[in-house]
Amino acid sequence: MKQKSIGLALGGGGARGLAHIGVIRALTEAGFDIDYIAGTSMGALVGGVYAATGDIDFLEKTFESVREKDVLSVHKIAKHKDGVLFKPKHPIEQMLEKFVDGTQVENCKIPFTAVATDATTGLEVLLDKGDLIQAVRASTALPTILPPVTIDGRILIDGGLIDPVPADVVKKMGADYVIAVDVSKRWPNITEDTMTIRGIKTAVADTISAFEFQLSREVLKKANLVIRPLIENYTIMDFGEAREIIAAGENEATRYLRRIRKEAGYPEIKRNGWQKFIDFLTEE
Repeated sequence: MKQKSIGLALGGGGARGLAHIGVIRALTEAGFDIDYIAGTSMGALVGGVYAATGDIDFLEKTFESVREKDVLSVHKIAKHKDGVLFKPKHPIEQMLEKFVDGTQVENCKIPFTAVATDATTGLEVLLDKGDLIQAVRASTALPTILPPVTIDGRILIDGGLIDPVPADVVKKMGADYVIAVDVSKRWPNITEDTMTIRGIKTAVADTISAFEFQLSREVLKKANLVIRPLIENYTIMDFGEAREIIAAGENEATRYLRRIRKEAGYPEIKRNGWQKFIDFLTEE
């Protein structure tokens, strides 16, 4: 069987999207080539930086340095007219400026496309050329949280509003085998407590994630495999839980490695009896 090209479709989900880092680590350490990446929102940030640098260790260490106190509260976000999410000179901003500043999307090591939404027309905009940082910022520009970005005269906002998990996009880029990573939440766990002022942040975050899940159901049919990390207990603002969320992504992706190897035409690797037993217990 001819080896197929692999494309990753990385969905939006705020801090939940850090699971993409773990998925990429699991795939690359298993010897799979990632030939194409399309990302929405946090998927665009993780996917874009990895496509440009090819350095998953760098991405992981950067996000694990984030603490809960580094992320502004909803109240403080609302007070900032520029809609900043992190405190000034935060490591993530420094990462973008230091390592990918000036990088053009079309020059990434791995072909990459960021998905954004045209705020005027509501149409999908595919950013496959131009400044990478601008493309990422446009794709992550969730209304009321981050400011819109103007590119080529179009006002762009978060791509999750139109294509939360861009499996169709990475398929059109040329991928033979599409792996979609869905980090949205099925449905918000709304209780009397979450509807109080104190709990409204969680309720809003979960509702956005549930909306993305419903919107992505049709487009996910374009994927050969959908990976859904076990991160139901985390919200889009839980950046301080990066280590656990990344680990959840890696653990879930590991369950599918033998299936990917078989379906994408990669040769089987020799495994001892203990490894086969572990496969039997964990494989999807």
